[in-house]
Amino acid sequence: MNIRGARPSLVAGAPISEEFILAEVRHLTREALEAGLAEIRQSPREEGVLAMIVRRPGEDEREELASGELSLVEGLVGDDWKARGSRRTADGSAHPDMQITLMNTRLITLLAQEKERWPLAGDQLYVDLDLSEANLPAGTQLAVGTAVVAVTAMPHTGCKKFATRFGVEAVRFVNSGEGKSLRLRGMYARVVQPGLIGIGDKVRKL
Repeated sequence: MNIRGARPSLVAGAPISEEFILAEVRHLTREALEAGLAEIRQSPREEGVLAMIVRRPGEDEREELASGELSLVEGLVGDDWKARGSRRTADGSAHPDMQITLMNTRLITLLAQEKERWPLAGDQLYVDLDLSEANLPAGTQLAVGTAVVAVTAMPHTGCKKFATRFGVEAVRFVNSGEGKSLRLRGMYARVVQPGLIGIGDKVRKL
């Protein structure tokens, strides 16, 4: 699936076609975004659910999966995290603290307005769990399926692509002081125990 214009298939793992993402979607106002905070703050703190897995085979490509494998070396197997590398490492190699990205399902539900647009965010694991810094400080471990990931201190912030897909106000919202403390844009983690994950798996704070 190429997210430059696509409606995600209803079949997990199938490519997204080319017409949905560029369709006109109303971006939310700051007032509407602020109004959604109360629901986001109700996210479970100790144990949540994995609601979506998205693999990124290449730039601007997304594959929605029913299940996946988390690897110490590759992160989400089949994702391009390792091949893509990072501008935040001296040699351009993949940054170990940016191996896995998680996003709160209540936040992406608010921003995307339709579940088919969730993958536009560019994250891999969409979970119903409180991702705030207060609840999950760096170093906290989360069990997901048979795998375990550890939260890293690397900040995850909204960018130009995020603004194009969800609106300028959405970027300001997630990048605000409160947005950063709540990790509204999501958070980074690294795999510390390899294993299998699947939609509906519990995501449990250890």
